[in-house]
Amino acid sequence: MTPKEKAEEIFYKMSYNSSDEDHHCSHYVAKNCSLLAVDAILSVAKEIGTKESINYWKKVKHEIEKL
Repeated sequence: MTPKEKAEEIFYKMSYNSSDEDHHCSHYVAKNCSLLAVDAILSVAKEIGTKESINYWKKVKHEIEKL
């Protein structure tokens, strides 16, 4: 999965985080939640991940920031 696809997937999951499909978060909230999630992943990746995984998640974060 490309970083852009992963960013969109995370954003979508944060937007529609309820079992009720008619309920979703604002763009701002979903984006900030997505960034928080990726920051948490990056902090772990920096400790135990490879350079490739760190770079991947940095690219994902960049793609989320562009949304």
